[in-house]
Amino acid sequence: MKCWPTHVLNRIFVQGFYQAHAGLFLFFFLFMIGAVDPAQIINYHKTLMLAFISSPIMLLIVFGAWLIYTVKCCHYVAGQMLAPQQHFLFYSLNSFSRSKQLQSWFIIQLYILLPVITYGLIAVCVGIAYHYYLTPVIIFTYLLLLAAASAWLYTLLLNRLINGSNSSWLLTWTSSFRKPYFSLYIYHVLNRLKVPYSITKLLSWLIVTSVFYLFDDVKSDARVAGMAVLAIGVAHAVLVFEKQRFEVTYLSFVRNFPVSLGKQYGNNFLTYLLLLLPEGVWLFSRFNPVLAVQLLLMALSMLMLLHTLVYYIGLNMDKYLQWVMGLFILLFWVMMFKLMPVVIGVNLIASYLIHLRLYYKDMPMVTEK
Repeated sequence: MKCWPTHVLNRIFVQGFYQAHAGLFLFFFLFMIGAVDPAQIINYHKTLMLAFISSPIMLLIVFGAWLIYTVKCCHYVAGQMLAPQQHFLFYSLNSFSRSKQLQSWFIIQLYILLPVITYGLIAVCVGIAYHYYLTPVIIFTYLLLLAAASAWLYTLLLNRLINGSNSSWLLTWTSSFRKPYFSLYIYHVLNRLKVPYSITKLLSWLIVTSVFYLFDDVKSDARVAGMAVLAIGVAHAVLVFEKQRFEVTYLSFVRNFPVSLGKQYGNNFLTYLLLLLPEGVWLFSRFNPVLAVQLLLMALSMLMLLHTLVYYIGLNMDKYLQWVMGLFILLFWVMMFKLMPVVIGVNLIASYLIHLRLYYKDMPMVTEK
């Protein structure tokens, strides 16, 4: 019975994940196969792999796509954990040691990431065949980090749900403090979303380290810092989504208060400023004040745009992540033309207009599968 946890988790989560997303995988398979002449398909994909192996920019885009796919996987697994029929896991799986749980979840995440891992390992082989040795090592390490971080998240989440009454020490310490409206979500993060917050900040650190390592020869270029900040914004996408869920669940009555739309928008801006405080400290410690302000505004404008898009999309994680990926690719290429001030302005204006138009409309709700 040593394989019990992995075997059961495989039947519940892996098979369920592929059944729930069979249509999506079929679409991508047909797209990858049908996008080119069948006679040229091998050369096409070999060229594509060599492109992102030899180009740090393309590699960063691919890493961003893999990260979004991993977030989607984590969202599915976390949602299934809360399903009533899976409650037995809280008692049975927690009878195993943490190391055994981590091992089982790591294997499960490898199964779920199999499409990405397969393509990534083929790219590694192609890179080695063409004498690219550093990038294949980075790709292999990145895939392992995605699986390991997901396994750590699942283990902490499952154990936290058992001991869900434990509050953050910081929340206890600040219980007597005045709490402005814009700070409420931060307290919610410290109390209920400590694991997603920790994962997000870990991803931010990995993004910063990886980007400046890959672009070491041009690290003084503002576009490199802009790409890192853009990726940091994507890493915070789940926390942005959870903020909207928090407002719909606990703060829906606020819309009846006589508070102007401009002030509500400002409250959201301050919330995300607090959320990005660690990244802000790093920006001002590394860059001159003018560039640091621009980079911080870039990250904030990205989060504000993602926040207001949920008004239109609704609490639909699948569709939301598609928008996140599309915006990431679009803004990434715009940043290549050194148009950071334009991107900041467009993001803020677009997010404010969406806020004005849709804030009081009922948000489309999607039942979790």
